[in-house]
Amino acid sequence: MEVKRGGEKPAPSHPFRLSALELLSAYRARKLSPAEAMASVIARVEAFEPHIAATWLYAPERALKEARESEARWMKAEPIGPLDGVPVTVKDNIHTKGEPTPAGTAASDMTPAEADAPPAARLREAGAVIFAKTTMPDYGMLSSGLSSHHKLARNPWKPDRNPGGSSAGAGAAAAACYGPLHVGTDIGGSIRLPAGWCGVVGLKPSAGRVPIDPPYLGRAAGPIARTAADAGLMMATLSLPDPRDYASLKYEALDWAIKPAPLKGLTIGLLMEAGCGVPPTAEVRAAVARAARDFEAAGARVEPIAPFLTQDMLDGLDHFWRTRALIDLNALAPERRATVLPFIREWAESANGFSGQHVFRGFSQIPAMQKATVAATLPFDYVLTPTAPMTAFPAEWASPSRDPLNPFPHIGFTVAFNMSGQPAASIPCGFSAEGLPIGLQIVGRRFDDVGVLSVARAYEDIRSAEMRPWPEPPGG
Repeated sequence: MEVKRGGEKPAPSHPFRLSALELLSAYRARKLSPAEAMASVIARVEAFEPHIAATWLYAPERALKEARESEARWMKAEPIGPLDGVPVTVKDNIHTKGEPTPAGTAASDMTPAEADAPPAARLREAGAVIFAKTTMPDYGMLSSGLSSHHKLARNPWKPDRNPGGSSAGAGAAAAACYGPLHVGTDIGGSIRLPAGWCGVVGLKPSAGRVPIDPPYLGRAAGPIARTAADAGLMMATLSLPDPRDYASLKYEALDWAIKPAPLKGLTIGLLMEAGCGVPPTAEVRAAVARAARDFEAAGARVEPIAPFLTQDMLDGLDHFWRTRALIDLNALAPERRATVLPFIREWAESANGFSGQHVFRGFSQIPAMQKATVAATLPFDYVLTPTAPMTAFPAEWASPSRDPLNPFPHIGFTVAFNMSGQPAASIPCGFSAEGLPIGLQIVGRRFDDVGVLSVARAYEDIRSAEMRPWPEPPGG
């Protein structure tokens, strides 16, 4: 069931509020049809979307057609898969057949994709209704909803604030209740940061758990949802094998029916200082400390972890990424390169003076980060950290720092687990004084994706912080 927020239960007359598991149960019992659910989501999108710009390639007519086809299957008790008729979105940078993939930038040539990427292919095979793509910043290299191609994405809790990124639209869509399931991608925090800033659940799976095409060091695709159980339901589909991902894990038929993990006796590490970037604000620190006390009250042993990253590690990775981006920008015709966000151009072009030795030393910080992260977290069953050191920043900013030469002070808690390949989830653990969500990151040992979601599910039950009703459209 969907976790209660503010004492409210989902209204039966508003299927857009239901979790994916609740929708499927209602379809099975013939209490609700996929067409009714999709119509409810469409009405929600059309009420909220003018205020938050979370979607692109929004296709309500096609979605209703697919939902009616799903309804016919459910009437015969013959669903084609475990997500038949469930409304979902996928991020702009995930190929969908016959549609362009601009990856957030006006520099794209807008060539239609020849095939669905693995996440989109698995969702369609499972019967999900992909009714929209979600917005993102240029090339996914900002933790922001700012884009040269898409309208400015905004945070549903306060539309003058950023939803985060790069899965900006996915985080905003989840919080705005555009249906229950959304797919994001993450190379330094791009699922967890918008999940944290938008007050929803986001999982960066273990490296290779969810096939993607093309794979890249640290990159993962994963679910953004409103509950840990729904994230697990989506993982059962996303984690199915695809031969196009030559770096994926051998497929395991894991039990993704997420139940609350027993917390008593677990050893939990608490990381409050990343060792790089900026420190958490007082409000973030207090919310995460309260979450740690909730775990202690449930019988877990919580122990502090000393910072294990260094600024040299973060800077080295940053400089390697700048060089990669510069190569990509230099491959563009000048008129197309000029359309890329100035922040991204300045960031990438700062690599023009880097020597080969400098870039190699930067790349070498990645295995150093991997080694330090695994060594520091290995003694613990799970690790708790802030998802981000601050709450959502102004919508128009490209980064919390607003500095293209210091663009990543906010990813110190997230990026290490991309490089180490460990599963990590963000789940809301409170709100700031001005009503902005605060995210708690839960990290497990590599391959323990189910365990991470099970601990997150347990935290949903013991969370002492007050959870608020989901945001409503301005004036709604």
